[in-house]
Amino acid sequence: MATIAPPSAPSPVSKPGRNEIKGGSFLIHDLGPEDIFTPEDFTEEQRQIAETADQFAANEVLPAAGQIEAKNFTVTRALLRKAGELGLMAVDIPEEYGGLAMDKVTSAIVADHLSQLASFSVAFSAHVGIGTLPIVWYGTPEQKEKYLPRLATGEWLGAYALSEATSGSDAMNIRTRATISEDGSHYVLNGEKMWITNAGFADLFTVFAKVTDPADASAEKAKFSAFLIERDTPGLTVGAEEHKLGIRGSSTCPLILSDCIVPSANLLGEVGKGHHIAFNILNIGRFKLGAACVGGARTALGNGIRYAKERKAFGKSISEFGLIQQKLADCAVRIYVGESMAYRTVGMIDEALAGIDPEQAQDSKQIQRHIEEYAVECSILKIWGSEMLDAVVDHIVQIYAGYGYVEEYPAERAYRDSRINRIFEGTNEINRLIITGFLMKRALSGALPLLPAIQKLMDEVMSPPAFGDADERPDDLLARESAMLASAKKIALLTAGAASQKYMTALADQQEIMADIADIVIEVYALESALLRTRKLGSHQHTVAMTQVYAANAMSIIEKAARRILATVAEGDALRIQLAILRRLAKHEPANTILLSRAVATHVLQGGMSFG
Repeated sequence: MATIAPPSAPSPVSKPGRNEIKGGSFLIHDLGPEDIFTPEDFTEEQRQIAETADQFAANEVLPAAGQIEAKNFTVTRALLRKAGELGLMAVDIPEEYGGLAMDKVTSAIVADHLSQLASFSVAFSAHVGIGTLPIVWYGTPEQKEKYLPRLATGEWLGAYALSEATSGSDAMNIRTRATISEDGSHYVLNGEKMWITNAGFADLFTVFAKVTDPADASAEKAKFSAFLIERDTPGLTVGAEEHKLGIRGSSTCPLILSDCIVPSANLLGEVGKGHHIAFNILNIGRFKLGAACVGGARTALGNGIRYAKERKAFGKSISEFGLIQQKLADCAVRIYVGESMAYRTVGMIDEALAGIDPEQAQDSKQIQRHIEEYAVECSILKIWGSEMLDAVVDHIVQIYAGYGYVEEYPAERAYRDSRINRIFEGTNEINRLIITGFLMKRALSGALPLLPAIQKLMDEVMSPPAFGDADERPDDLLARESAMLASAKKIALLTAGAASQKYMTALADQQEIMADIADIVIEVYALESALLRTRKLGSHQHTVAMTQVYAANAMSIIEKAARRILATVAEGDALRIQLAILRRLAKHEPANTILLSRAVATHVLQGGMSFG
């Protein structure tokens, strides 16, 4: 395994002359294959880093799986330290503090290819992401100098303490309090944090609390803030390990703060600005989690393929049976789409960051602003990736059949481990509300011209139908899917417009509708990502087949969600008109998904997980 060296040149993600793509604009703008970043665009250096992460996971982490799952944290810490020696922990840390200062694509590559054992992947991701990035972005020069070199090598390990038993997803409602001393030299913290990843062995915690004035400790005037607390700080106690459904080898404990004395120098950022730290860090966590889910799914499918080839039934390998091939194909399709979405998203983030004025390149506010631009895409990736992984590991358990339910085989552990991802980094329900809410907020502010696009669509759909030209391009293997994507975007605008007209500013209270709109938006982004990647690849037979299969599934999800929305926001003649418009938009010639799935299964059984 090669040790990662600092980049010899800037990442080639940014292309001269290409304009920055605005977050959420995929709903109203058409892009070309040249506008997205895909795994096929990796540099040689990035491919080597992927190989280093793969080899480390396969040769070092997986052989230690039994000890890791048994919560032998001495082994986990040693492996994390070795990952640090290879440079895998330093990708996001500035060079002046012992890091490699690499791009976000490389960071996602590491998260993706290191995700072969979820318990270790969780520990690693918590350290390099939410455990380290708050200091990179918000730390003072003194804090960075003190902590980042140790975190880069794995000498020290980090954790992030935001959640509490009574607040859950309502992060701003935390009860942990901090009071500054009379001389201003330190803060006194009291409270309890729950479900803190890496707590059992972490050396440094980013802890969120509300700073209160000793003269007026009312909750209304408390200021949401963040603190860096070392493990041996007086008043900090780490509770017992939680016994979890999955990721059993990761450490999850509560933190108890009882008159915990924290030096004022360990305030992270500004008093009252802790929410910026909490929420901006989560955007990074979401795209990394999406990438990690792709890696976990790829590992699960690899196990499923090997087992299906080896297992004999009725005189032949079960990999020859149609229903097994259908499951393998569904897994492969989902992974292909997941890769397409993940690296498209991170590529946009890198391009946006590359556009920052060089004099402001290290300005954390500028970095966060450019990453927040893609909050919708990060939430999409987190939701879609976690639900994709659940579907894949479910298929693999079924392929293993009875053996899939036995701990001796990898399918059982992967099935349990995957479930947490729909809760991590903000539940999928919260992220669905973020998607729709963020889009609507940007539309109302004029930052994203959704409202004119909705009005233009309504003018169009009330006119006589115009039939598409897909049949006029018989040489285009993806003409039907391109037309489906165009229709899917229109359905997204139709339903968002109808819901907004019905509820106005009260739409945020209609969570079921918000979630259905989000599901339509998610499928638009997923389908477009796959379609553009396939065109960029040059329309290989198996990638065309995967895109066609996914398009059929995506349109089914979109149409069902749209029907629920329209049935809720309209009735009578208005509903009948809107349903007629939906039928017109959703109409398409069905693909032969059985034949297409067989072709996909044949490819992955013969060639594995190489799509390009």
